[in-house]
Amino acid sequence: MNILVVEDTKELSDFLASSLKKEGFVVDVAYDGTSGSYKAAMNDYDLMILDIGLPGKDGREICREVRVLGKGVPIIMLSAEGEVETKVDLLNAGADDFVTKPFSYDELSARIGAVMRRPRRLENAVMTIGDLVIDTDSRTVRYEGEDIVLTLKEFSLLEYLARNRGRVLSRGEILEHVWDMNADPFTNTIETHIMNIRRKIGRNRGEDLIRTVPGMGYEVE
Repeated sequence: MNILVVEDTKELSDFLASSLKKEGFVVDVAYDGTSGSYKAAMNDYDLMILDIGLPGKDGREICREVRVLGKGVPIIMLSAEGEVETKVDLLNAGADDFVTKPFSYDELSARIGAVMRRPRRLENAVMTIGDLVIDTDSRTVRYEGEDIVLTLKEFSLLEYLARNRGRVLSRGEILEHVWDMNADPFTNTIETHIMNIRRKIGRNRGEDLIRTVPGMGYEVE
């Protein structure tokens, strides 16, 4: 899952990015509202964490812009203000949730999980594709009744392919969602991770599950 963090306090933004990456998320960081607004508009994120007080543009503006663009991405706002009026304003701007500073990372992590489990995502908490079962809450995979042990990155890759089953995903789309915007487009890391997933599932079965479309990308049918 690809997350955008827009926070101008570098110590906090770097801490959040490091903590989220340890949980297996892909994280892009912006330290001001202008660059945060650009990244939010140009990239397709799975979740955004926006601070309110930002140089350039504040978090409310970015949130409203994202909604005007028609993006339904979940947004969690960070605010040093805990007044009811502020919370109402954030929700009216299109935010899904808010965290009042100072906060613990455990609280933010729990709120991320709660936002992602809301009805628009509930139907995908456990994905079943033939004999493949992916549980995104426990991050476990079973194939033909057998547990498949994947690394965090392998799981993220398989989850992204499965969420988009029936659609051929280009290398660029995969790099953007499973790695980050700084990933080398000429790297063979996608091919290596897919080869590892296929090997762990069983090469013949894995190749049937994840199909290579020459010149286009990969697809889970």
